[in-house]
Amino acid sequence: MRFALLGTHPDGVAMAGALADSGRHELIAYTGGEAVDEQTLRRWGSGARQLHDLEELLADPGVEAVIVAGTPANRPAQLRRALQSERHVLCVHPADGTPDLAYEASLLRGDTGRVLLPLLPEALHPAVARLAELTRASSKPLVALRLVQVERWATAEVLVDTGTRGHRPAFPGWDVLRALGGEVAEVAALTPGEEPDVEEPVLLSGRFERGGLFQASLVPYQSEARWRVTAVGSHGRAELVFPQGRDGPSFLSWRGPDGEWHEEAWEPWSPWPRMVEIFEAAIRAAPPAKALSWQDEVRALELDDAARRGAHRRRSSTMEYQEASEEVGFKGTMTLVGCGVLWALIAIAIVAIWVPQAGWVVVPLLALFLALQAFRWVVPRPSK
Repeated sequence: MRFALLGTHPDGVAMAGALADSGRHELIAYTGGEAVDEQTLRRWGSGARQLHDLEELLADPGVEAVIVAGTPANRPAQLRRALQSERHVLCVHPADGTPDLAYEASLLRGDTGRVLLPLLPEALHPAVARLAELTRASSKPLVALRLVQVERWATAEVLVDTGTRGHRPAFPGWDVLRALGGEVAEVAALTPGEEPDVEEPVLLSGRFERGGLFQASLVPYQSEARWRVTAVGSHGRAELVFPQGRDGPSFLSWRGPDGEWHEEAWEPWSPWPRMVEIFEAAIRAAPPAKALSWQDEVRALELDDAARRGAHRRRSSTMEYQEASEEVGFKGTMTLVGCGVLWALIAIAIVAIWVPQAGWVVVPLLALFLALQAFRWVVPRPSK
């Protein structure tokens, strides 16, 4: 498959390299090459053309897939245009500062039938996957998950997409928390100020829908990088440690039902070949594609938005999840129309005191509203 790269975000560049290294995909065009080192350009091959215009790149009929990896300011427009051009899309996380674009992208993907995946690699790590197995009730080591604790240190910023004026940085690790405990029902963020500061620590906490609590501390500008994830169950405890950060080796230890401690270790692991496998499986509509979906990006942006509101208001936010679909959009629109009709009826009742003929407007107004409601049954629902 021939693909193009929009932008020079490190995750996008890494994904482009993994696709090219697989030997099954070819990079034919890219933008922003001035920010890419010569070694990476040679790795991509001489067949890759550098372009400076998004529309010129998308006008090339040879481009079958696009990696959206622009700056936070350009990424939303790039994602929207790539989907409208009916290409397969891989998008750097976060796609935007709010979940609104993620909802729109879901609808566009449904219209085009193309693959849309976020570059969210942390939960794909085999050590994280192994820890997730231990937290499931069916495997019995921890029985019922009660608490997940995450400690993340970074030598620079720990928040995602920092340094851009007007852009709100994202919180890392939602995909890992959801892999361990399921969907989040309530979230809170504690920061020194009303808004997250890239130079200050952040404390996230909340509870999962299926039971259990979580707490995550994000600490920037430390002397060393560290990532530690601890899962506490009703009958045991498991701890996963990355002593050199996400890109280094990892060590997992837990106490089994027999009371004995078990240990496993993994060498430094690159997630990008695994991302290539997931992307290819999604194109084939094969089962492995379920390891990652656009819904993971939607949830991450929703949790980011809720955590920021919680930090500003100094209270927790309860999550109310809705599937991003045309049916949900219809319900929201009808709710607004219904409120408008109600206010119109009140206004008509007041006017009718002086102009009795105005009351005749009530019947056609209600008939129009009921006719709009009937579209839900007249238009057939798409098959799932």
